[in-house]
Amino acid sequence: MDAEVLEKLKKAGRIAAEALDYAKSLVKPGVLLVDVCDKAEEKIRMLGGEPAFPVQVSLNDCAAHFCPEADDKTEFSDQLVKVDIGVHIDGWVGGDNAVTIDLSKEHADLVKASREALNNALKMVKPGVKLKEIGAVIHEAITGYGFSPVRNLSGHGLGHYTVHERPSIPNYDNGDDTELKEDDLIAIEPFATNGAGIIYESSPATIFSLVNKRPVRLPIARKVIDEVDKLQGLPFTTRWISKKFSAAQARLAIMHLKRQEIIKEYPPLIDKNHGLVSQAEHSLIVKDTPVILTKI
Repeated sequence: MDAEVLEKLKKAGRIAAEALDYAKSLVKPGVLLVDVCDKAEEKIRMLGGEPAFPVQVSLNDCAAHFCPEADDKTEFSDQLVKVDIGVHIDGWVGGDNAVTIDLSKEHADLVKASREALNNALKMVKPGVKLKEIGAVIHEAITGYGFSPVRNLSGHGLGHYTVHERPSIPNYDNGDDTELKEDDLIAIEPFATNGAGIIYESSPATIFSLVNKRPVRLPIARKVIDEVDKLQGLPFTTRWISKKFSAAQARLAIMHLKRQEIIKEYPPLIDKNHGLVSQAEHSLIVKDTPVILTKI
């Protein structure tokens, strides 16, 4: 990993951490979800970064991938809130981090379970550690609080204009003997739940990525392709498109591009039994003493 890339990763990590801390301070009863997303993304850009994906605010049984549309009037109340923020510098995604906020003040142990699982996993990261060993440590911490890890969600590798790549870091011992390598760039993100520990894809999706660029006849769809092509494959949200055009045009274009299989959708991920889900996440570079990029 050359020095220039390393500095970009570190900068992205610092910005992601600061933006997450800022977003956390905004999450209060009566505040619109969409306002937190807008302000956190503004913060990222003000600090010199770009969102690696739309800021997500997933509530209660939704583990991830909820992003409000521009006209969404949903307010925070007594929910369990996951805020997930990613940042890149020139495509280098060095910042992917998340925090859980318990606005009800009734689920402290569930929040602690995912946070402790993350902290325990970070302590054991070094070259040569097997992925299944990290999963076992995460599983032990979460079940120690009486909860279940979400087994079909995992941590992941990060890269250049990519948020999810190998390795996949399990939240339980899945038998994967793959070893971490020096300079692996990864995000570890335990999810804990009092539900089934299995998520399913819900709807509607508001997060997408351009996966198959090709000509289309619908004029607004062509304009949207031109707009999101600038992201070089990184995810976008309907809310961003609505700001460039209009909500009606954005929805029409998205519908058309989905039907043509030009974009891929990332639907909200819901616990199968609708249990509450908490999340904690840091990004890091694998070393004998890991470099935790998103730790303030």
